[in-house]
Amino acid sequence: MGENQPVTSTNLKIRIDGSAGAAAPYEQLRAQISEAARAGRLPVGFRLPTVRGFAEELGLAANTVAKAYRALEADGVIETRGRGGTFIAAAADSAAREAAAAAQAFAERAERLGLTFDEATAAVMDALRARFGL
Repeated sequence: MGENQPVTSTNLKIRIDGSAGAAAPYEQLRAQISEAARAGRLPVGFRLPTVRGFAEELGLAANTVAKAYRALEADGVIETRGRGGTFIAAAADSAAREAAAAAQAFAERAERLGLTFDEATAAVMDALRARFGL
């Protein structure tokens, strides 16, 4: 996408399936943006369209696009800079920060519960094995 080329759902290749069996529109939008960011088709720092503009282009309600953007922000895929716009975030940095915060919260909770280091470690390992099917 060129510097002066406007960002649209067409050049982002966003397609919303309105058929009855399809996922909710906000989830389709979230998944497509997330995948494009992960694959590098939307590079870090890439500015996304405004909520209203994107909604109009896609034929969706502004609340639907806003919900997708909120989910993407919670996942660390995008960052919103207020009136400055919405941008693809450095996902690796965001994921590492979120994992560190979750680990810190767990460590504090384990200490309050009176778990030993070995008990806390075992609990984490059990949860990870279950989650990753190991």
